[in-house]
Amino acid sequence: MTTAGTGHAEADRDEKGGIRTALAGLTTRGRSFLAAGVAAAVCSYVLGQSDLLRVGLLLAVLPLVCATVLYRTRYRVAGSRRLSPARVPAGSEARVHLRMDNVSRLPTGLLMLQDRVPYVLGPRPRFVLDRVEAGGRREVSYRVRSDLRGRYPLGPLQLRLTDPFGMCELTRSFSTYDNLTVIPRVEPLAPVRFSGEAKGYGDGRQRSLALAGEDDVIPRGYRYGDDLRRVHWRSTARYGELMVRREEQPQRARCTVLLDTRGIAFQGAGPDAAFEWAVAGAASVLVHMLERGFSVRLLTDTGSAVPGEGGDGFAGASQGSADAAGLMMDTLAVIDHSDGAGLSRAYDVLRGGNEGLLVAFLGDLDEEQAAVVARMRQRGGGAVAFVLDSETWVREPSDVPGPSDGSEERLRMLREAGWTTVGVPRGASLDDLWRQADRERRGVAAAGGGEGP
Repeated sequence: MTTAGTGHAEADRDEKGGIRTALAGLTTRGRSFLAAGVAAAVCSYVLGQSDLLRVGLLLAVLPLVCATVLYRTRYRVAGSRRLSPARVPAGSEARVHLRMDNVSRLPTGLLMLQDRVPYVLGPRPRFVLDRVEAGGRREVSYRVRSDLRGRYPLGPLQLRLTDPFGMCELTRSFSTYDNLTVIPRVEPLAPVRFSGEAKGYGDGRQRSLALAGEDDVIPRGYRYGDDLRRVHWRSTARYGELMVRREEQPQRARCTVLLDTRGIAFQGAGPDAAFEWAVAGAASVLVHMLERGFSVRLLTDTGSAVPGEGGDGFAGASQGSADAAGLMMDTLAVIDHSDGAGLSRAYDVLRGGNEGLLVAFLGDLDEEQAAVVARMRQRGGGAVAFVLDSETWVREPSDVPGPSDGSEERLRMLREAGWTTVGVPRGASLDDLWRQADRERRGVAAAGGGEGP
């Protein structure tokens, strides 16, 4: 269970107008007692009744004493909040634990607790707590849930205190708040192998010499069992001992996930919109590739990547892969539409090299942008594109029998450039499309005489 956001909130003790604040917290009962006491004191003066004056003083002093004690008590109550977990997939629930500690030597009166939450997470939680003894604590919890990804603030916590006589009510607002991150849903994917993907840890090895040429090879000392054909005679003569060429080093397979965030490429909004499907698809592929040991990189149409990501992306199958996945999920949780009109910036980033598998989630493409995407495919790696015709996502399924002619033409252009392309219908399962892309890739390889996986 993940724990986050724990910490005691402290009030501002330098608040001005303390007496005015305490008097403003008087309830109807307290104001009635105060008015009755003042009236009794005036009547005692007019009628000359000293006993009535004593009653009036008692009635007037009681709400004032309650307000003073309650005002001092409000600074002796500490609050804390704990989220479990602090990062939750869309559509799942998280539990928020609230804890109140009485750090004073006196018991509190009735406590009414309220936490501020965004409307999308559900109704505002309210709790009523009995008196808390000196040094005691009370714990309550509530659940929050959102179908929309994002980062939502929780707090500040508000505490309303009342005295045992019901004369005064004061509200205290704590200063701390926590963030609940709702990440995209991640769908498990089948362990298929695309063209260009096998060159990495797990399914295969890509071997490369550390340096450029034969003369730049850095040799090492001979070890028992080394192949004598790898003896480097020039270095042997130089060092006076048998030297062999260094073994070729395995190179970790790479995968780049391209997410099209252009606002003009997607229509509709809400958890079932085409853009939300694309974001969830990108998240699923990133997690899937990390689990398979790939070095993954998230790229958007603006050419930006995840903050803190290295040149080769985040390495999978390592101790930091969970942190890398969390960082990418946090980025996808708040990603939004861009104002860009094209994919040229992403193409400039991909043109720099970085062979490996390229998985793209694309919105509506015109002929120009389809040509840009076609040029993104690297010779040494595979390329898979999931293309969403957003117009079919905003209409009823009965209104649109299938993809438009323009969408089919864009898919054909990408296939001719070597992409494995799949059109994404409304509400489709990514795992089914993932398997479909593998079958299409196998069919193309078999028709072209290529090797199977």
